Amino acid sequence: MARYRGPKQKIARRFKEPIFGPSKALERKPHPPGQHGRGRRSKESDYAVQLKEKQKAKYTYGVLERQFRKTFEKAARKKGVTGENLLKFLEARLDNTVFRLGFARTRRQARQLVNHGHIMVNDRVVNIPSAMLRGGDIVALRPKSRNLVVVSDSMDRTRKAFPWLEVDHKLLQGKFLDYPNREDIPENIKEQLIVELYSK
Repeated sequence: MARYRGPKQKIARRFKEPIFGPSKALERKPHPPGQHGRGRRSKESDYAVQLKEKQKAKYTYGVLERQFRKTFEKAARKKGVTGENLLKFLEARLDNTVFRLGFARTRRQARQLVNHGHIMVNDRVVNIPSAMLRGGDIVALRPKSRNLVVVSDSMDRTRKAFPWLEVDHKLLQGKFLDYPNREDIPENIKEQLIVELYSK
């Protein structure tokens, strides 16, 4: 199973955003990492800006290059705006949906819940974090997993609502209604830059 295992706070400081969740390091050191982080930096090229945006999206959703490119190609084949389609597909991933429903505090934690077989989709256990959901799919915790401390702790802390999801806090389940609209996705990603990068 491939995933990023490196230092999280350095990535957060590079993009100046808490990509992996709340970051105390980002508050203490708001400048980029490295010995030249505080110094003057030359103007970035268009390619560097586009690449940086793609890397931000990959780190945010926990996707490596090969899978990200496949998702982009799928988005390009679908009717509509390619960049918006890309974000919609990323939001429809099972691990991201588990995170959005509030079952986990971070996407990494959500990925682990899925990998360990704690999550069911339409009453069937699914342990593939990249599984794509469709409108009407029901995502729920297995009955044996409903007393997990990490889940109860996350549910107590997380009460955000998203228009494309319905959450039942008592039954610990949610419904994926449909792909979200771009304006409803809270991530600070400039998807058009990613499209321009892959178009070269």
